[in-house]
Amino acid sequence: MAGTAGTETSGTRTMLLGYAAIGAGAVSMIGLHVAAGLDPLHTVISEYAFEPDGWLLPTSLTLFAVGATAFAVLLARRGEDRKAALLVGVWGLCMLLVGAFPTDRPGVPLSMSGGIHRYAAFAAFLAMPIAGLILARRHEGRPYARAVKALSLASLGVLVLVVVPYAVRMLGLEPAGVPTGAIQRLVVVSEVAVLAMLGLVLGSGPVRGRGRPVPAAGGAAGGAVAGRRGAPARADGLRRHGRSQDWGTAGAAGTLGTAPRPRRDASRDDRHAVPQQRTGAFGDDDRHAVRVEELV
Repeated sequence: MAGTAGTETSGTRTMLLGYAAIGAGAVSMIGLHVAAGLDPLHTVISEYAFEPDGWLLPTSLTLFAVGATAFAVLLARRGEDRKAALLVGVWGLCMLLVGAFPTDRPGVPLSMSGGIHRYAAFAAFLAMPIAGLILARRHEGRPYARAVKALSLASLGVLVLVVVPYAVRMLGLEPAGVPTGAIQRLVVVSEVAVLAMLGLVLGSGPVRGRGRPVPAAGGAAGGAVAGRRGAPARADGLRRHGRSQDWGTAGAAGTLGTAPRPRRDASRDDRHAVPQQRTGAFGDDDRHAVRVEELV
């Protein structure tokens, strides 16, 4: 009991740490937008790193990574949600990479740092909605499952819109009028929302009733096994009490307790009980007959 209580306390602290990190990351991101004053419709979030308060961007992403790692650890401990836990952990790792390797300035050819930044962001944007869909399916029927599924599908849908401008640029064209910044922010907001809703999953407990039922020990198979194991023990007990091998064999075969008890003469004392015989295993052969008076 003490170990269980300690585990629950540790899990609660880890979940609170995760929520605190996510909340602090969101505050840092909002503060960055307010301090920079850039156009959020057409300026992507990565370009905020070049502003005087750009240090808030890696700070925010690192806090998001801490929150994701905390939730991933709790999901992994449950066992049943390990796939989702792995994806959430990948999301957190990608957030660290995005913050550690800044993007390139506009108009500059893609560098190694810019490539790591870009592809880590894409991997993160893909991992979180898949984790959300896995959890929504596993916890289907619970109140929050539909919300997690809707947010995950919305994140995937908006991710397609984020990829389209990059695909157009690869063709040598420049997309005009596409609110790239707004689309990117929709992806980030929806994925952080999915991450925050993992707390509902963690607080709901594991899914029950999905395993195969365990047969009862007193079932037909259990009774047969118990009978086979108990027969030698009963026979040995009879031999220790001075009973014959024939009687012990009969008891092991399952007939113990069914032999007729000696009839008593009501007019005589118990010491004058009428002796009777029990037929042995080979019919009426006197060699295998067992006298009751030998057993009492």
